[in-house]
Amino acid sequence: MRYARCALDGREFFAIVEQDEVVEISAAPWCPHERGARHSLPAVALLPPVMPRTFYAAGFNYKAHNRHHEDLGYDPVKVGPHPEVGYRAQSALIGHGDAIVKPAEVEGRFETEAEVVAVIGRTLKHATRDEAKAAVFGWTIGNDVSARAWQHADRTFWRAKNADTFKPMGPWIDTEADPFNSTTTVRRNGVVDAEFATGDMIFDPYDFLVEMTKYITVHPGDVLWMGADGNTPMDVGDVIEIEISGIGTLANPVAGEAAGADEERTMR
Repeated sequence: MRYARCALDGREFFAIVEQDEVVEISAAPWCPHERGARHSLPAVALLPPVMPRTFYAAGFNYKAHNRHHEDLGYDPVKVGPHPEVGYRAQSALIGHGDAIVKPAEVEGRFETEAEVVAVIGRTLKHATRDEAKAAVFGWTIGNDVSARAWQHADRTFWRAKNADTFKPMGPWIDTEADPFNSTTTVRRNGVVDAEFATGDMIFDPYDFLVEMTKYITVHPGDVLWMGADGNTPMDVGDVIEIEISGIGTLANPVAGEAAGADEERTMR
């Protein structure tokens, strides 16, 4: 089943996606809920499918990513024996069709990384692997936007990965997808730039959840972005589409700061 978070006529609500319609539901999808009004899918704005209490990010989690680092002249990243999670800013999230705004100060490599995202549906602490599997409610798609000059100049990722609009997520949560047998495809202006096996991770989501919950309580609605195989350059005027088979396609245009400041949804 697919669940979206929608906006219509000044209201926000969760909904079930059924072909070209959405059906309002009375609560978050991982909670007991009742069905309500139906709307045409094109009539609603698709918001980030969840606004997480905590936004977790796996970061470097694909072996092939080191090849991209080396091609660009960087030292390979050393992967430890245990998964280590990072964090991103909830304020950076935007939905399907919203514009990624490139700040006027950004120079050099401005890139997108395609990530599968685990959406948590249960509270977890000291989880076993089986409990971690049961706690993943479903899957969505993330676009990890990065300003590389800022990333290498700053002590943290505070603006390089967390500036406003730098984290598109959507278009919905799919509860039946199998990301371990999926393909991730990145298209820039309709042309395929990258394609990789979504499941080719160093550590899977359950590895992360077992390790994380030794120290951190994970809550329903939290998200865990699983890292990317490589990166795709982008610039103002581009449209970036990330498709993960079995989930769907997340598409976002790229706007300049001046053009994007007052821009409404350009791709509903």
